[in-house]
Amino acid sequence: MRSIIVGLIVSGLLIVPALADIKVGQKVYLKKFKTRTGLNGTMFAASHTKKEWNNLFKDNAKGFIDEYSKRYPRLSKFLNKPKSLEKILHVGDFAKEYASDSGNVPSCG
Repeated sequence: MRSIIVGLIVSGLLIVPALADIKVGQKVYLKKFKTRTGLNGTMFAASHTKKEWNNLFKDNAKGFIDEYSKRYPRLSKFLNKPKSLEKILHVGDFAKEYASDSGNVPSCG
């Protein structure tokens, strides 16, 4: 019985950081991306499937940075700053969670 309780606590602790990354990504999206892309969070996340987002965010988001710098020149400066990478990766967590094939809808609509 004790091992079950410990297992539940540990698994709960592992889930919280993952959700935190999604929430951080949503906040970064709203602050840095929304006005520069003209897309709300739902439209942005639904623009790709989970597999497509995973491919874009491989290799420290190289594909995402390349594609979105070209597609949205107003984002280019932010996307290409080395200090922005961590924030960009959080946006990737957000995008994957709410991808077009995820069945999830973000509250930032």
